[in-house]
Amino acid sequence: MSQPTPAPVEPKKSNNRSSIIIAILLVIVLVQSIKIFLDYKEKVEVKEVLATTSEDLATTMQRLNDIKIELDQKIAEIDKLGGDVSELQKAKAEVDAELRRSYARRTKDIKELKDRLDGYEQLLKIKDDEIAKLQSVNKELFSENKNLKTKQNVLNDSLNKVTKNKEELATKVAIASQLKAEDIVLVSVNSKGKEKEPPFRKKQLEMIKVQFAIAENKVAPIEGKKILIRVIDQNGQPIFDTTKGSGTFMLDGKEEFFTASQEILFDNTRQKLIFTYDKGSEYTAGSYQVEIYTDGYLMGTTQFEVK
Repeated sequence: MSQPTPAPVEPKKSNNRSSIIIAILLVIVLVQSIKIFLDYKEKVEVKEVLATTSEDLATTMQRLNDIKIELDQKIAEIDKLGGDVSELQKAKAEVDAELRRSYARRTKDIKELKDRLDGYEQLLKIKDDEIAKLQSVNKELFSENKNLKTKQNVLNDSLNKVTKNKEELATKVAIASQLKAEDIVLVSVNSKGKEKEPPFRKKQLEMIKVQFAIAENKVAPIEGKKILIRVIDQNGQPIFDTTKGSGTFMLDGKEEFFTASQEILFDNTRQKLIFTYDKGSEYTAGSYQVEIYTDGYLMGTTQFEVK
């Protein structure tokens, strides 16, 4: 009797398919896990980069602000010392432009900015050396200028002394060259030409005659002179009559009347001068004074009485 043929084993195929599915699922899970891990790691790295970038940017911006302040100080200092500030002003303009830009910079931008900052700091160091040199030069110039001022003051003092001595000498010469009237004689003259010495009676006094000599003076130059006489009455008023040659002259800064005048050439020979004056009316009783002038100064005086 024959044995029956066995049927195919179905469960084995089913098990193999399940294993494959499980393996695929495991691969997918593994891949996903790796991706999640890599994504997390990338996020951490990015976060760290961003944190570093933000910190670097803040530090860089602060350095920029500090450099701007220092640039302003250097510009003011060098300008005061008379140095060239154009290079510093250009650098300041660039710093201002950088500060106005957005703080959201890429890492490359920050590196470039750091490089510029290094350049600006180097420029400031160079300008520090320049300031030191300018200060040294200014100190030397100040010292030289001080010495020049001292010498100038000494020279001015000397010139002032010379000028003062010259003025004093000129004053002394002017005073020494003043003419003096000497041997002054005053008499009255009547219609018959008879002369009488003072005191005078008012009814007898018609015309007065003043005679004097100009004293010798070796300092006075030979030149033309206008000699004046003033007859001052008992009230202190000058007697004058413009129809008889009277006029005015300057005396102590004021315009005054004179009684009579003569123009002469002074030749230093003790010249004698005679003045006559007819008042044309009766003199009032009292004391009278006669003053002799030239060039605004007094040469001499005399007096007479009228009774």
